[in-house]
Amino acid sequence: MTQAKLRFNTIEEYLNYNDDSDRRYELVQGELSELPTENPQNLLIAAFLLIQFAQIGIPAYRLGIKHQIAVDSAEVTAREPDLTVHSEESATAILQQKQAILRHSMPVPMLVVEVVSPGEPGTENYDRDYIDKRKEYAARGIPEYWLVDPSCNVVVILELRSRQYTEVGQFSGVSQITSPTFPALQLTAEEILKGGK
Repeated sequence: MTQAKLRFNTIEEYLNYNDDSDRRYELVQGELSELPTENPQNLLIAAFLLIQFAQIGIPAYRLGIKHQIAVDSAEVTAREPDLTVHSEESATAILQQKQAILRHSMPVPMLVVEVVSPGEPGTENYDRDYIDKRKEYAARGIPEYWLVDPSCNVVVILELRSRQYTEVGQFSGVSQITSPTFPALQLTAEEILKGGK
């Protein structure tokens, strides 16, 4: 017997869905798409960066791991960056929600960080992080977007200018990253890519 796939017409229906499991989903064209389990190295990098932002004075309530951000896309309803550095306004907004999602009507965070899963140009993983999310986060008006790519040993920092991201730089090895929004960060690409190991 074939079971019909669940369909959701609104983000509210999706957010209210509970299958009583620990599985994580993304809403893709109205249907649930189960998210894969996280690579431990990706989690290590996100946690390391969270600690680094806290050390330069960003309060814990403004740092989010796996907070969702509603986006305009034909494919998905929301994205789930590995790390979000909230503005005071976006932190206030998300803390008033039952679930960690910034809806379209809410203020945007200052920075999102994606730790890129392995893939070459043209593959789903690569295109999702380097092309799709880049457009979606720019359309939301998020001032800074980082791609931490362990496969290519590079940290790409993008800054929003005229509603499009401009590359600040691609950093590798012992080169110190340059964050326009957080100039106090004193990190090398290697430290980030190794997650502080």
